[in-house]
Amino acid sequence: MATVPRTVTDQDQDITYPMRDGRPMGETDLHRNKMADLIATLEDHFTGDPDIYVSGNLLVFYERGDRRKHVSPDVFVVRGVPKKPLRDHYLIWREGKTPEFVIEVTSKSTRGEDQRKKPILYRDVLKVAEYFLFDPTEDYLKPPFQGFRLVEGEYVAIEPVLGRLPSTVLGLHLERSGVDLRLFDPTTRKWLPTPRERAEAERERAEAERERAEAERERAEAERERAEREKAERTRIEAEVIRLREENESLRRRLGKRS
Repeated sequence: MATVPRTVTDQDQDITYPMRDGRPMGETDLHRNKMADLIATLEDHFTGDPDIYVSGNLLVFYERGDRRKHVSPDVFVVRGVPKKPLRDHYLIWREGKTPEFVIEVTSKSTRGEDQRKKPILYRDVLKVAEYFLFDPTEDYLKPPFQGFRLVEGEYVAIEPVLGRLPSTVLGLHLERSGVDLRLFDPTTRKWLPTPRERAEAERERAEAERERAEAERERAEAERERAEREKAERTRIEAEVIRLREENESLRRRLGKRS
């Protein structure tokens, strides 16, 4: 079921698939923020590729015609699916692909489902290639960050590389850092900036631009004042030359009369 034809049928149009399952996006502010940060970071990283779809907390329906057959991954990525249009839900038979990469930010209320029910669904039905579990508070998952890759129909623990778990789907490495789950690009050897870091970098860029513009304004003002001083000096010198010429002419006339 990993890849299916992308079709729209009368049956699809006759059924209204729900957009929410009645559950909150995250059990706590922390869990919600971690989910939102991961989604935003991945969206920003893949913004230049129109055929990588990043989403989360969105109902994914996997059986046409059955409104109950759905799951809502906290974070998921699908390659080969267009970003646009924005979706109310994700219908696998219409999109043509199942999620390839999933992160669940586990909590007290979701840990059972995240560790038992969802892995079976992701493995046997959706064939999700990579499945990660992250417990930001370290209360429910030991170790608090785990990753699995689908190999011959079974989930196999992903071996760390320099302390990070590599994702072949994303081409990125993932590493827990306190309550954060960070993403590392092994090609550029740089961490992907979080939304907060991007906002701070943008603020610093704007401040640097403001300072540059202010310095340019001051330079232009100094140049204007210098030009005005030079003009005033030229005017003074010209006036002095005229005065001296007039004095010389007056003196010449007086001397001429005496002779």
